Amino acid sequence: MEYKILGATMPAVEVKLNRGESMYTQSGAMAWCSDGVTMESNIKGGFKKGLGRMFTGESLFMATYQAERDDAVIAFASTVPGEILPVPLAGGPGLICQKDAFLCAEPGIDLSITFTKKLSAGLFGGEGFILQTISGNGVVFLEIDGDKIEKELAPGEVLKVDTGNVVAFEPSVSYEIERVKGLKNIFFGGEGLFLTRLTGPGKIILQTQNFNDFAGRITRFIPSK
Repeated sequence: MEYKILGATMPAVEVKLNRGESMYTQSGAMAWCSDGVTMESNIKGGFKKGLGRMFTGESLFMATYQAERDDAVIAFASTVPGEILPVPLAGGPGLICQKDAFLCAEPGIDLSITFTKKLSAGLFGGEGFILQTISGNGVVFLEIDGDKIEKELAPGEVLKVDTGNVVAFEPSVSYEIERVKGLKNIFFGGEGLFLTRLTGPGKIILQTQNFNDFAGRITRFIPSK
């Protein structure tokens, strides 16, 4: 499998497949493909995993695209302005990702749900109580809102992040929610009530844009009847 990232503002990943190779994605993510590529929709991993994906914002059915000849081409496009990040995995614990981060992957990649360890993180974390665990062997492609920022946290090192700007982190990173202190900060700070607190060791991937917040700002300017 070979791939290249095309475009800048609204990028796509174009993958070249040989006969028998395949990629899978959530329904509706394919942008274009050449002759010699077949599609099969299925509940990848069974109904239980499919139902779990629905809780994380992904589709119940996944689409698997398989090449029937060498040098077949298929592309998957991002849904918001930003980047597409290829992440090669070779076994191990993988990554814990926010919902909607998954774009597409090789068949050796497993996508499943995971529960945050603390109830407060699920209730106030901005990404819901359920996150995604991505593991296995192969390459997975993640969607980034805006630009990606990668950091390596040392043991005990803490980084506080605005809600919705966390893309993924290694399982060794502790994830919890911290309330903003001070009444004036809560009501006039403009940052919401809670921040995500990430504690090392481990790698984290951040994004400079939170598209849900961006869409909310645009909505305020839409006239209502």
